[in-house]
Amino acid sequence: MISNGDLVTRKSYQHDVIFRVKEKSSSIVQLMGEHIRLEADAPLEDVEKVTGAEYHRRKSRVEEQEAYSYRLFRQDYRLLREQREADAGSGYGTEEETSYFQIPPRILHIDGDPLFLKKCIALYEQLGLQVHGQYLHEKEMPHQVLPLIEKVHPEIVVLTGHDSYSKAKGPVRELESYRHSKYFVEAVRNIRRSYPNFDQLVVFAGACQSHFESIIRAGANFASSPSRVNIHAIDPVYVAARVAYTSFKDHINIWEVIRNTISGQDGLGGIETKGLLRIGIPYTKNQEEI
Repeated sequence: MISNGDLVTRKSYQHDVIFRVKEKSSSIVQLMGEHIRLEADAPLEDVEKVTGAEYHRRKSRVEEQEAYSYRLFRQDYRLLREQREADAGSGYGTEEETSYFQIPPRILHIDGDPLFLKKCIALYEQLGLQVHGQYLHEKEMPHQVLPLIEKVHPEIVVLTGHDSYSKAKGPVRELESYRHSKYFVEAVRNIRRSYPNFDQLVVFAGACQSHFESIIRAGANFASSPSRVNIHAIDPVYVAARVAYTSFKDHINIWEVIRNTISGQDGLGGIETKGLLRIGIPYTKNQEEI
């Protein structure tokens, strides 16, 4: 028996992805990726429950990938910090140690999956970033994104959730062949009507297999998925974090952003964008109260 919330795989796809059963009808189950941002439907007879041992084996592999991405980001962060410290000290024309403070940008993360949202917020906090998280179904994003931006006043907006391409709906180039890409496109387009400057409000949008080209044309700085592959749940966080910790004086190396992610360049891409971090001098004890 299959029930809502069960962990399953699809026989027709050689059990490649673990899903959560979101909703079950008499013959069809709606599935949400457990570790990736993929949504799919499957005949009831095509799904099979995952055993506890298999789930933990795959979960350990995912955790190893996540740990590797985190180590990559921490390495890049140390390099960026060393550069900031060098810049802060050079302003005085002295080799004396100089204390500085930094003001990273605010992030608005809108997610179509409440469990992934919780996981992403925990990672933002681990990376020392200020984030406002909001769960919204992908269909609601085009209508709700501007009121949320006006409320939060972010410098970075992440629009993500679940998506998928269906060959039965049409060719890869057609936006209607995708489950939620059109909502990401519409939401990004609405943002750019009010916030056209790509370097003042940085936008990431997309999920698994999303129509990358349409999302970029709509005005996103970064998007998924160039090769229509699945992307990991936390990939959007690393994109936002790299922008957040790059100085506003510097352009972001797109490859350096993507290499921290689990999905890589097949899953994520973007356009030239400036960083958003600003530093101040000097750091004082009163700074903690600001």
